[in-house]
Amino acid sequence: MNFPAKLLGNNVVTKASSLLRHGGVSIRHIVFAFALSIALLVLYFNYFRRTGYSFPVDVMHYAPVTPEVWTDRSFQVRDAFLHAYHGYERFAFPNDELRPLSNTSINNFNGWAVTAVDSLDTMHMMGLEQEYKRAMTAVHDTNFTLPTNTRVPFFETVIRQLGGLLSAYALTNDDILRIRADQLGTILAPAFETASGFPKYGVNTIRGTSDGSLVGSLAEIASYQMEYAYLGKITGKKEHVDRATTATRNFFNADLRQHGGMYPMYWNISSGQAKDAHLSVGAASDSAHEYILKQYLMTARKDKANLEMYLRFTSHVLNNLMYISPNRHLLYVTDSKLYRTGNRPTHNFEHLSCFFPGLLALGAHTLPLNNLEEVGLNFTALADDLLPKQKLGYEVLASFDLKDLHLWAAEGLAQTCYLTYADQPTGLGPDIINMLSGGSRPEILWMDAMQDWRTSGGIGPPPGVGDKHPWVGDRTPRNAREREMAYAMRDYYVKNADYQLRPETVESLYILYRVTGDVKWRHRGWDIFQAIEKEAKTPSGYANIDKVDTYDPQQLDVMPSFFLAETLKYLYLLFQEDDLIPLDKWVFNTEAHPFPVFEWTEEEKEAYGVL
Repeated sequence: MNFPAKLLGNNVVTKASSLLRHGGVSIRHIVFAFALSIALLVLYFNYFRRTGYSFPVDVMHYAPVTPEVWTDRSFQVRDAFLHAYHGYERFAFPNDELRPLSNTSINNFNGWAVTAVDSLDTMHMMGLEQEYKRAMTAVHDTNFTLPTNTRVPFFETVIRQLGGLLSAYALTNDDILRIRADQLGTILAPAFETASGFPKYGVNTIRGTSDGSLVGSLAEIASYQMEYAYLGKITGKKEHVDRATTATRNFFNADLRQHGGMYPMYWNISSGQAKDAHLSVGAASDSAHEYILKQYLMTARKDKANLEMYLRFTSHVLNNLMYISPNRHLLYVTDSKLYRTGNRPTHNFEHLSCFFPGLLALGAHTLPLNNLEEVGLNFTALADDLLPKQKLGYEVLASFDLKDLHLWAAEGLAQTCYLTYADQPTGLGPDIINMLSGGSRPEILWMDAMQDWRTSGGIGPPPGVGDKHPWVGDRTPRNAREREMAYAMRDYYVKNADYQLRPETVESLYILYRVTGDVKWRHRGWDIFQAIEKEAKTPSGYANIDKVDTYDPQQLDVMPSFFLAETLKYLYLLFQEDDLIPLDKWVFNTEAHPFPVFEWTEEEKEAYGVL
């Protein structure tokens, strides 16, 4: 039906109506089109838009690679290890580390041949019998109370030296390794002589006293539980086990209500309570978070306190510290600091944080995240003592498939870690980048994006998870304006352009490959190894690299022991066809030293007071 002209108001409308009728369009058609438009707009803004961001993905193809080629690539990594280790033997052994440009040595970790001891298990895995035999002279000959060692750094000595001895013992059952580990663990014990039982920074091995501030960083006071628990297991000494269980008890009883159940960065060693509100998975915090899950797994998944703390920690990170970058939609994890207006993210993304995707993947692989009731846990009840906002976050997480959520987070984060390498002219990753989020640019929490994605039908990969090509913009901007435009398109600027031969990214690529079987993680690891060969290799070893974001990188006179202990080990395991260290039977410490999964006997439980 057509509306009478008098109802439409005036002659102009009448004429317009007449013209439309002659064109075959009635007022009824207009009303219908208008109503449909309103309905579509309502649907879009209430259900499909929400944040207004879409998350497109790239299509990635990898050429098929035969098992023989991957095995050959693992041998190329082994050759790289031999090149580095032989240079160390020639110019630095029995000192700690090689300076790969000057062909000199440095004793920065006690002068106890840390590169040799740190590399023992890598040599064993690679079948390097002669190198292993020569390195064992350091195990036999080192005097742990040399007068020059007036201040032994507890944290680094535990993860590198004690961890190296324990892992080599686990792989070989050579009793001298157990004996020397027991001696070293005992010599370091004065560090624990504090009111809380948290260790101080260092130990004077001559006087048998501890040394250091009564405020300790999280990583330094809580990255020894695995080593001392396993040391107690193989020696039968309760005092070693007590040191590990004290850390668990302190953290479980700490007041973390204001921190969402996550450990802050600095702690009062006397009281055993948090000292600040800086939350991070990066420097000064990383390995402490890592050990919560790994201590639980190493002791045959019986320690429910560590499991609860792991779930609370990861839940806070998923809800509050993970973001999507505005342009490329890169998933990243950052830290938050307390300002006058409350906690705010820095949007820094550290290379050290790139262990975290591997940890999430390991948890998704080993924990019953979708059926926590079978281990006696109610997921949402873990937030009962937290603030209302944090409780709501748990409800949101619980509405997803928790195992999928953790694995998606792992895949998205690991991809961004890899892209920070692939984006650079050198193919090597900078130590710290700053994501350009917030201010005039959108600041997109990952869980907000996940809810929008689900509401819109869950079409395509989750936000930040789909494959992405490396950035191909202008890497040589000619002025400040072009530089800012390049940063905006890339979504970040490089804050620290050093590549320090770090292992965290390849660690996560290795774990994700073993967990998912997706070959893209192998291909990405191969890209990184080729870049290391091209840019970091020297006539005697491998060097840290400065200015990785330029076409003129600079080698630095540093080859850290963890390059042989971790980086090359994870690359070797990534390319090996055989699963040499199954993740359900072994657990890596933070220096990539594998310890076997074990269970306390009933007698040990009673004697040591463990569950």
